[in-house]
Amino acid sequence: MTDSKKNADRLAGIMKDDRYLAYLSHFNRDRDYFQCHEVMEELWLEEGRNPLLQGLLQAAVGLHHWDNGNPSGASKLMRAALDKLDGYADAVVGLDLRQLQLDLKASLNTLFGKDASFQAFKLQIHDETLQIAEKWEESHGRVK
Repeated sequence: MTDSKKNADRLAGIMKDDRYLAYLSHFNRDRDYFQCHEVMEELWLEEGRNPLLQGLLQAAVGLHHWDNGNPSGASKLMRAALDKLDGYADAVVGLDLRQLQLDLKASLNTLFGKDASFQAFKLQIHDETLQIAEKWEESHGRVK
């Protein structure tokens, strides 16, 4: 079993953690990448600085930097996220990590293209329980 597989298996329980649900809601609904950082950093530290969670954290912080006009910081964090997410299965902790990697790469291309204006994307959620939680969060306006 690879280190990436072990790290992902240890995280199966986070899909019920309110901080993880808040991360998803801040990312997809609010596009509040700073709040993504706040809730994910706490979870990342609690989970022993798991590289998968760090990659998710860095993806959000990269988008935060890009949205705030810091292309250098955005590029650095997006590339770090890609490095951390490399080697995991295509779908982990309810997310389509392959699509996230593709979206990060597309963002890097846009960031250094002719029109480098910020372009948000959503995390693709594949787990039915998380999809239900996300819909509930949206309908009730609930974000932690």
